[in-house]
Amino acid sequence: MTEHNVEDKRHLRSIKTRQKLLQAAKEVFMEEGFQKTTIKQVIEKAEVGYGTAYVHFKGKEELLIVLMDSVMAEFYKIAETSFFPQTKEEATNIIHRQTNAFLHMAEHERSMMQVFEQAIGISPVVSESWKNIRRKFIQRISQDIAYAQEKGLARDELNHELVARGWFFTNEMYLWDIVRHEYESSIEEIARNIASVYIRGLYK
Repeated sequence: MTEHNVEDKRHLRSIKTRQKLLQAAKEVFMEEGFQKTTIKQVIEKAEVGYGTAYVHFKGKEELLIVLMDSVMAEFYKIAETSFFPQTKEEATNIIHRQTNAFLHMAEHERSMMQVFEQAIGISPVVSESWKNIRRKFIQRISQDIAYAQEKGLARDELNHELVARGWFFTNEMYLWDIVRHEYESSIEEIARNIASVYIRGLYK
């Protein structure tokens, strides 16, 4: 066996070990919640040696942040929807679809989002990671608003960064309401209403 093949096998083993730890962590977090979960529980569930486990992750916060980034990447795919409308009607349709998909994703990922919310309130490290995720979304929304302004579709006297922050925080508020089961209207109705207010305030 060549040195290259040995290295490939080691790399593959490393990837599998990392995935086993992440899957075990997800299961333990969902069973125990963030606060009660210990790295020991995760390692034992993954059936991985302690020394090997600590090569990949230093603790439960690091595991959770990787899981949070993975889940939020699915949300971000919605934010990355191609946004090059030529008319207000096109922009309206895209924004309505994005808002609806974003809030439905919160429902789909409710169990893990509940763990994330708990961790954000307890861990400064996880809280800072959430702030970075939030900044990424706001930056993307800001780009879309700036595009609409350049095309003469949106009111150009508005600050696209401030509007982007307001729009994301509105979505985030309803996201957590859905995660906590603290909503009475349907997700479709929530999405339709908040998107309509946003569009009417921003677009000409």
